[in-house]
Amino acid sequence: MLPKKKKKINPKLEIYRKLLIKTKEQILGDIRRITDDNAGSANDRGGDVSGHALHMADVATDMYDREFAMGLAANDRELLMRIDQAMARIMEGTYGLCFECKKPISARRLKALPHARTCLKCQQKLESRRK
Repeated sequence: MLPKKKKKINPKLEIYRKLLIKTKEQILGDIRRITDDNAGSANDRGGDVSGHALHMADVATDMYDREFAMGLAANDRELLMRIDQAMARIMEGTYGLCFECKKPISARRLKALPHARTCLKCQQKLESRRK
């Protein structure tokens, strides 16, 4: 069986691929920090070790902080999925085309948001429908 040929990436898209990889690495680091910061209970992270019960407000604050951090991690996971999809579109040769109108997404928008799936005009229409 012959080895698969590695598909060449359009040199113009290499900039976006590097941006996507950098963003993905940052997000993975953020998720690791959130997970590490929220591992264990309040007692495990330096809570009261004198044998006295924790105050209910402290427990509630700790729970809120954990839920908030897990929500951020969930958002980051969604973003990771979009980044992976954008990387796949680069390999397929469809990167930079709007999902809605099929027109090219501006280079300015892709530099700011390399995982963008829609052009600015179509994104604005989508957001106005959600209101």
